Amino acid sequence: MRNDVTIIGAGLGGLTLARVLHVHGIPATVYEAESSPRARAQGGMLDIHDYNGRPALQAAGLTDEFRGLILEGREATRFLAPDGTVLVDVPDDGTGERPEVQRGELRQILLDSLPADTVRWGHKVSSARALGEGRHEVTFADGATVVTSLLVGADGAWSRVRPLLSDATPEYTGRSFVETYLFDGDTRHPATAKAVGDGSLFALAPGKGIQAHRERGGTLHTYVALSRPLEWFADIDFTDCAAATARIAREFDSWAPELTALITDSETTPVLRPLHALPIEHRWDRVSGVTLLGDAAHLTAPNGEGANLAMYDGAELGKAIAAHPDDIETALSGYEQAMFPRSAAAAAEGAQLNDLLFGDDAPQRLITMFEQGR
Repeated sequence: MRNDVTIIGAGLGGLTLARVLHVHGIPATVYEAESSPRARAQGGMLDIHDYNGRPALQAAGLTDEFRGLILEGREATRFLAPDGTVLVDVPDDGTGERPEVQRGELRQILLDSLPADTVRWGHKVSSARALGEGRHEVTFADGATVVTSLLVGADGAWSRVRPLLSDATPEYTGRSFVETYLFDGDTRHPATAKAVGDGSLFALAPGKGIQAHRERGGTLHTYVALSRPLEWFADIDFTDCAAATARIAREFDSWAPELTALITDSETTPVLRPLHALPIEHRWDRVSGVTLLGDAAHLTAPNGEGANLAMYDGAELGKAIAAHPDDIETALSGYEQAMFPRSAAAAAEGAQLNDLLFGDDAPQRLITMFEQGR
């Protein structure tokens, strides 16, 4: 089978690209390994930035739909000391500068905006190879293949498309997250819900931290950060909820119980999220008929920019293709030459942010920077 625009990965970036192409009358097919849109949870809260995420949604013609997803009051931010003392407490000022939405709901409006047959679910890529003259063949796990004249890897950290362009592979950053959930927090976990506040919570110390968000319906979604080698986490059985949460919580023994309850009272099995990154200056020479976007192109440790950048990449690539429909190489070259410095700057800022979050003097420098920014 042959397609003219083939996108691998139905994350926010790949779907934004497909939608912007659709707005311009250019068909695309998205292949996704997951079996359905609801095959797994889609992550937590995202603040959508006015310099990348929101322009991408505008290019996709979805600004009104996006506004309908915004959770009011979630821009509140607080920093707590390990003993529960409030260090900084900033309420949502109502300006909407950093509107918060849930990732899964944002993905759904993108899916709903596409023709029904755009996304092909249950198509896990096993390999991709060049055929010459800008054409590529993608092989799926079931043996099926597709040949395309434009292949876009929007398939995340462990992209199967990236090797066509680059030998780079993500490296472990030295830090992992452990993801937990508490549901109906105000009723079932009132002390912890009060500690989290109305929006985002940061409780940080050198090399570790507890970060939580209040989601829809009083859900408290937590990422516990620990700077430990992968071998340290390998000794924990994450299929045993009680044992895993107890082991992680031991790293926070002296912390306030309303904070450690975000770990010990988890109502889901904790999920280990090792953090990997590509080189900050990751780039490649132009290869005819193929490119990357989002984490496939510029994976970094979480810094608040990943989803926004992926959508912006998708929108910018879509606009470039629409502007040069008969000269795809010009479109891809222009897109990449703008994307490389943009993503490198974001990666460098992200590395600095992670040092502020978990460095030797955490959280003092971060709080200082936060208050100066205000």
